[in-house]
Amino acid sequence: MRILIVTDAWHPQVNGVVRTLERVADEVRAMGHDVLFLTPDMFRTIPMPTYPEIRLAMTPPGAVAVRIKKFAPDHLHIATEGPLGQAARRACLNRRWSFTTSYHTRFPEYLRARLPVPESWSYAFLRRFHNAGRGTLVATRSLARELEGRGFNKVRLWTRGVDSEMFRPREKRVLDLPGPIFLSVGRVAVEKNLEAFLSLDLPGTKVVVGEGPALDMLKTRYPAAVFLGKKTGEELAEIFSSADVFVFPSLTDTFGIVILEALASGVPVAAYPVTGPIDVLHGTKAGALDHDLRVAALAALELKREDARALALEHSWQECARIFIREMEMAKEGPQAETAPQTA
Repeated sequence: MRILIVTDAWHPQVNGVVRTLERVADEVRAMGHDVLFLTPDMFRTIPMPTYPEIRLAMTPPGAVAVRIKKFAPDHLHIATEGPLGQAARRACLNRRWSFTTSYHTRFPEYLRARLPVPESWSYAFLRRFHNAGRGTLVATRSLARELEGRGFNKVRLWTRGVDSEMFRPREKRVLDLPGPIFLSVGRVAVEKNLEAFLSLDLPGTKVVVGEGPALDMLKTRYPAAVFLGKKTGEELAEIFSSADVFVFPSLTDTFGIVILEALASGVPVAAYPVTGPIDVLHGTKAGALDHDLRVAALAALELKREDARALALEHSWQECARIFIREMEMAKEGPQAETAPQTA
């Protein structure tokens, strides 16, 4: 099967969407399928307002449709709702091309954190965007239930995986800091709720890995914390395994691949009992969930590293790719949504 994935999230961004799409594509190709990406670097871009690290594609009318037609995919998957995703959706509806979507990011909550835009307006747009396709893939059951309650009518489960060979327990610790070490990894932005972590009264050292628009402000406000900036690959994996607890303070993530990376590294996780953490950690001995994040962080100190590792091994990118292909095949064979053509 020839699959085209359209995404507004791409390099140089470092986030769960980009990692998921890249790893799934690698596994899907290994299964004998052909995968191509349509990404912002193929067009002229402008910086996203309030978040210049993210570049938004400026897509001339019809340019996206031309590229889709040239690739001639058996199925098209729209991963994001940005300018490229909207242009691809429009092209598919006008030409009756098969497409699915995925829901990775809580844009209504992220937008409201920056601008006075009611979440109901944003969700109305997203509902219309996703319901026009043949299926919307989401990472967790709790998110699926939430979106169905908001009127999303074709929600399908698509789990996440982890590279358990790169992210693994290691004997050598690379962080020479007073312990215990509480680590958080991710985009340093307001929606990640990092202040809830950095403001905690905890022993040892708080460490943050990542970059983003809130980095300078947080460095100034929390001088006792250690900010390591952007890290990837083996260097990131070594940092993960050097921590005693991974703290995931986000209230708005739809999954949190870094949770699996911490677990695979043998590091118990502390988080709020919300979508993502609750789907992965509830009922296990690998993490602590509490509405008081300090309580969760201290409880996670008492958990066993081998239990964290064992839970991570239940998740693989191979299984994630198999689900993706299954959903593409089912959508390709199903009835196309009846939606009026839109002008390109």
